[in-house]
Amino acid sequence: MRRVAVLGLLLVTACGSEPSTQTPQPGNASLKVSPPIYASELVQFEPGPGAGFGQDDLPGVVLGGPRPGASGAGSLDVLSLGAGGWIVLGFGGRSITDGPGPDFVVFENAFEVANSPGQVYAELGLVSVSTDAVTWHDFTCNPGGFGEDEWQGCAGWNPTSPYDVENMEPLDADATGGDAFDLLDLGLSAVSFVRIKDLGEDNTAPTAGFDLDAIGAVHLR
Repeated sequence: MRRVAVLGLLLVTACGSEPSTQTPQPGNASLKVSPPIYASELVQFEPGPGAGFGQDDLPGVVLGGPRPGASGAGSLDVLSLGAGGWIVLGFGGRSITDGPGPDFVVFENAFEVANSPGQVYAELGLVSVSTDAVTWHDFTCNPGGFGEDEWQGCAGWNPTSPYDVENMEPLDADATGGDAFDLLDLGLSAVSFVRIKDLGEDNTAPTAGFDLDAIGAVHLR
């Protein structure tokens, strides 16, 4: 398994080597992209079994805005985390803050099966947030489902809607699609990092696991 971290530069450790114990440092200007409301730095990536798709395009493939296709269609400009894999993204020293309604949106390439609304091919992820990339707070997510919005609190089950990625600022979570999250649910006022962990068990290479497209902030300071 390969561990990839961006701590001011891209580090790759060979299989069997000790992982980096350095604290992630935000604010690398070389990784910032426009518009600034989207994650601008890859802090850490731990691929799981079956990962591989999109890794050659790191870090850019997960930075900036999503690449929505036709309504209900999933993007191929994504990174597959692999079964149980996880990734941490930051906003270049800026913080997502708690405001009215959702505070940030996670974009995966969930898509409607045979263009049938309500029937979505989903690959779920657990979303966690942190102020320092050390102590994490998890949103409640039940991958087994519960009720009408059966995967509420998980990421990876709402398709991205076509919208003006370059000019919508701030984000309107009702118009963008994707999976929206509210810091109020965790009792937090601000966070600097978002972590996504795949919750699947299928490790068929090279596209296993949660397929991350982008993370966008609704409220950012």
